Amino acid sequence: MSTEPLLSVSGLTKHFPVKRGVVFQSAVGTVRAVDGLTFDVAPGETLALVGESGCGKSTTGRLVLRLIEATEGTIRFAGRDVRGLGRGALRELRRDMQIIFQDPYASLNPRLTVGETLAEPLKLHGLASGAALRQRIDELLGEVGLSAWHALRYPHEFSGGQRQRIGIARALASQPKLIVCDEPVSALDVSIQAQVINLLQDLRRKLGLSYIFIAHDLAVVRHISDRVAVMYLGKIVELAPKRSLFARPRHPYTQALLSAVPVPDPTAQRARIRLAGDVPSPLNPPKGCRFHTRCAHAQDRCRQEEPLLRPLKDGGAEGQVVACHFAESIVPPTLVPENDPPYAKRLAALRKLSAVA
Repeated sequence: MSTEPLLSVSGLTKHFPVKRGVVFQSAVGTVRAVDGLTFDVAPGETLALVGESGCGKSTTGRLVLRLIEATEGTIRFAGRDVRGLGRGALRELRRDMQIIFQDPYASLNPRLTVGETLAEPLKLHGLASGAALRQRIDELLGEVGLSAWHALRYPHEFSGGQRQRIGIARALASQPKLIVCDEPVSALDVSIQAQVINLLQDLRRKLGLSYIFIAHDLAVVRHISDRVAVMYLGKIVELAPKRSLFARPRHPYTQALLSAVPVPDPTAQRARIRLAGDVPSPLNPPKGCRFHTRCAHAQDRCRQEEPLLRPLKDGGAEGQVVACHFAESIVPPTLVPENDPPYAKRLAALRKLSAVA
């Protein structure tokens, strides 16, 4: 991979005003959906954004593409200031930046055939016409595992997995360098998820693509990502290479997320970390560390001083940064062995039930 980032985001912020009134509207608050994100994406890299629903993952993806405008921050793509581009220059840049939407049933125009859907970006960017247009549509369908004759059919004639393949083909039409994958498999059956994830992996290797992969399924993230950014209430709380994050998470929120992932071993499981309370409102986020209201390790400093993303003082993994004042003193969760008394009791009960069944 190149050392120069393809995408560089710094201080990215999006605040949505909350207004009251029908005719004379007045602002009564601000939803802090995304609050000062900083990250890079290298050529050929997959950066995953994970976190609970409402933490700002999808908003971040749309901000990067300028589908919605940021409140503050800088976005640089291949050295160009994305936020400073005019309409014409932005349209040209969008050849290199595309998106795959979450819902394959809502993201395709039901009035257009598949061929017409794929022809739109090709015509818009002047990439093909006439016989070359038809040939390019056939190539795109072939790249995602569909047949050329599928171009004549309408979206309602396809399954969910096939529709998502069409969405991927549409994203590929302009030959992009970066694709934002906004939970592209969450609406699909598990078996179909695997097919689509493998397809995205193959396309990345074949075409040299970079992905921002937005997801909440950590098993999927572990399979496809190179690095993982964990978000909580509009902020990144931990950013690390995939192997380091899954092997030794250092932020308490990351540890809680990973503790809920099933372990494929009947004799061991992670000690489950249960978070107290609910996620605070982005209208009024807590002072200091935003996670302190649910953190078992919170101290007075956490309630007053907001932690910044920083490397670990005890070394940690290369490229691992954490927004926690006391990350070095928090012991990562480990697997619970079979002979642990509470777990052994539960395991014995399960085996007894299985034997009866």
